[in-house]
Amino acid sequence: MNDQDILARIQALVEEEHSLREAAGDGQVPDQARLKQVEESLDQCWDLLRQRRAKSESGENPNEAEARPVSEVEGYKQ
Repeated sequence: MNDQDILARIQALVEEEHSLREAAGDGQVPDQARLKQVEESLDQCWDLLRQRRAKSESGENPNEAEARPVSEVEGYKQ
């Protein structure tokens, strides 16, 4: 997966997240389980993209970056 693939995945997840949240604004009950999955996937994608960019900037191979488990990326302080 290259940076463009990750960015495309992020865009798709953001669109889905917005759709789920808009449902709540329209008086519908959003699918909380799916919303949580989308948010976790977004966190993983952003983390992977940051890893790839850091490796590239330091002269390492960005393809060596790997997606970290949700339990790890969810624990980061913003």
